[in-house]
Amino acid sequence: MADAALLIIDMLNRFDFADSRPLVEAAHRAAGAVERLREQAHAADVPVIYVNDNYGDWQSTPDQLIEQLIDDNPEGCAIARRLAPGERDYFVIKPEFSGFYATNLPAILPRLGISRLILTGVAADICVLFTAADAHMREYDLWVPADAVAGISPERTAWAIDIMRDTLSAEVRATADLSLGDWVRSAPHD
Repeated sequence: MADAALLIIDMLNRFDFADSRPLVEAAHRAAGAVERLREQAHAADVPVIYVNDNYGDWQSTPDQLIEQLIDDNPEGCAIARRLAPGERDYFVIKPEFSGFYATNLPAILPRLGISRLILTGVAADICVLFTAADAHMREYDLWVPADAVAGISPERTAWAIDIMRDTLSAEVRATADLSLGDWVRSAPHD
């Protein structure tokens, strides 16, 4: 198995907040890249880990959450259908912005032998950025494909990508310029 994992952050989303339209549109654009990465990860035996908000429903299971997102979610239904996890994928519920804060992600990754993370999802300047910062502090090598993250505006997304590249040493090339297989086979960044 590879030493990398693909994290899909909050792509299973209600998008039910005021002024969500720009994020919904950006998420739909990013969903294609996320879907391709997930397919490549499955083919390369790279674990796929969904790191997702549960929207305050602490008694729901991942299956119930996904069912609710598909059945009663006009904004995120298409993405939820397209990107619903499969049986071999992992699912981590996160209570806050970072995928590492108060979750079992820090326990899962070492048990899977993971030292490199591919971060995708929404929102680039919030949950993806906070997860990237926590991953960087834990010395994970990072790739945040610019076309596989979405934010509320292109400016905020670009700002977050710049921070992840310049401060967190993340690779940020888009999936058209770097494949999952090539990144997995590459040497970790110094």
